[in-house]
Amino acid sequence: MQLNPAQKTIVKAIITAVGMFAFVFVVMVPLYNVLCKVTGLNGKTDPNPYKSVPAAVDTSRTITVQFLATNNKGMHWDFKPSTHQVKIHPGEIGSLTFYVRNPSGKNMVGQAIPSVSPFEATDYLHKTECFCFTSQPLEAHEEKLMPLKIIVDQDLPKHINKLTLSYTLFDITEMNKKRTAGL
Repeated sequence: MQLNPAQKTIVKAIITAVGMFAFVFVVMVPLYNVLCKVTGLNGKTDPNPYKSVPAAVDTSRTITVQFLATNNKGMHWDFKPSTHQVKIHPGEIGSLTFYVRNPSGKNMVGQAIPSVSPFEATDYLHKTECFCFTSQPLEAHEEKLMPLKIIVDQDLPKHINKLTLSYTLFDITEMNKKRTAGL
């Protein structure tokens, strides 16, 4: 079958679009994650629980840790911290909860992605227990309190006395269905 010039142009445009889409998700996302991990940009935190080591609490310093909760577009759960800030000493464990409620009439799965600012503090705010380590399934109209335990490292630079730990909640219901269907 012979293609006319207009059809050849359309085929080339489709191939280019598919190639660009594949490049963004196959190459750019992993590169972005590596860049964030190396530089601390975007406040991305370690997705694994922090394994604490015995250390003294530094009572000479008090750090204010603020908490923010936002929903990604399309995620309509109620999502908020139980308190908007805590004051803790470096080395001390801070405990709080985040409230979440699924007001929809369907079962859903959410995933919270954390971010720390200023980005310079990313390596000094550790989560020993966090709802962000796993996906959070909620049945229709279900609500729950999700635990969070943090430690501010004693090596936090002296000029930093306030941190913000923010979470963005994503709807991963469909992705979770695909993942479990493939098992």
